[in-house]
Amino acid sequence: MDILQLVDRLEELFNQSRPIWLTHSVIVDEDKFLDIIDQMRIAIPEEVKKAQQLYTQKDRVLAQAQEEANRTLELARQKAAELVEKEALVVDAQRRASQIIDQSRAEAEEVKIGADQYSHDALAGLVVELERVLNQARNGLMVLEQKHRPAPPKKPE
Repeated sequence: MDILQLVDRLEELFNQSRPIWLTHSVIVDEDKFLDIIDQMRIAIPEEVKKAQQLYTQKDRVLAQAQEEANRTLELARQKAAELVEKEALVVDAQRRASQIIDQSRAEAEEVKIGADQYSHDALAGLVVELERVLNQARNGLMVLEQKHRPAPPKKPE
């Protein structure tokens, strides 16, 4: 029986007891009174044990909750560290990509300038060679023209 029920029975016993006139005292059935007290002596240790068990369970539940909170916090810290590390890697990769792009553009510009210079030099050399060939062709034409010209008439003497 639970302790509160026993207290209720004790109160009921008191209320059913006969009052003594002109006093605040009552006559209580001794056997019933002592029976309830004995039951209370038996019930109180049980109630205390239940309270201690609840208290122990509360401590265990709180410890588990604290442990879970610590695990969750540690996981969150690890995740944050990973994200920071990934962010640093991304920033570094972007910086490196930017350097590579800049270097590639500079190299492409150098190649373009080199190609333009090569083309200029090749065309200038071609012009010189063509002028030489053209001069040779003109000279050849002049030689041919001189050979095939009619000879000027001879003057009588």
